[in-house]
Amino acid sequence: MNALSPSPAESSTGRPLIRIAVPNKGSLSESAAQMLREAGYAQRTDPKELVLLDEANGVEFFYLRPRDIAVYVGEGTLDVGVTGRDMLLDSHAPATELLPLGFGRSRFRFAAPAGSEMTVERLQGLRLATSYPGLVETYLAGHGVATRLIKLDGAVETAIRLGVADVIADVVETGTTLRQAGLELFGPPILQSEGILIRRTNAEIPVGLEQLQRRLNGVLVARNYVMMDYDVSQEAVEAACAITPGLESPTVAPLAKKGWHAVRAMVPRREAQQLMDDLWELGARAILVTDIAACRI
Repeated sequence: MNALSPSPAESSTGRPLIRIAVPNKGSLSESAAQMLREAGYAQRTDPKELVLLDEANGVEFFYLRPRDIAVYVGEGTLDVGVTGRDMLLDSHAPATELLPLGFGRSRFRFAAPAGSEMTVERLQGLRLATSYPGLVETYLAGHGVATRLIKLDGAVETAIRLGVADVIADVVETGTTLRQAGLELFGPPILQSEGILIRRTNAEIPVGLEQLQRRLNGVLVARNYVMMDYDVSQEAVEAACAITPGLESPTVAPLAKKGWHAVRAMVPRREAQQLMDDLWELGARAILVTDIAACRI
């Protein structure tokens, strides 16, 4: 199929389909597709393809503009979707965040000319340029501030220099681009955004959603944890297990060598090197760390 069209309710085998919206371009696109691949779903190989049927998993994927996904899901045209938290909140669509996906993280901040000593309270009545007027308006309303919002589709950091706005609100990664434009951040972050899974608010749970969430959760765990195996003496087993408690409890098995045990536990990936050092100091040996390809927790 090469055009967006309403999905059939069932596959050719009569199996119900869950319809999933995926970003077709932008910073979220490849990360979303890669995560779905790791979760066992087929993904398109042609970037021009708008619809992909994964009949084996009972899924039909629709590749859409990231900003439109919350609208399609909120209207019930599609069952669930992957988009950014910032785009969901900016759309005001009747859709709900189900699961943070851990990629595409960004901060949304206010910025003004360097040295202006701007605050959120002083924004009252000023011209504010942004690509996310719905998000900014909601935030400012919560602080009792009203501004003249100017919607721009990009290059927001140039709006002040060109005389279009007094301040801006934009996605910030390192802040380098803003500093080069003579701007500085002020006020607390408006939002911490990342890729998220969403569905229509108060809608019936579609067939296949629970499986999708289990698979995506499995990918997140596999990305954030590793399996650690090591040998340790009987006298140090309790202390070692306290260092590597695992998710439920570590697996402990006796070795052929009397007075020694093998221990296996899942540990946070980012802490693995320090944990190996701690276990070594405790007397553990043959410490191994392996990646987790997939899991169900």
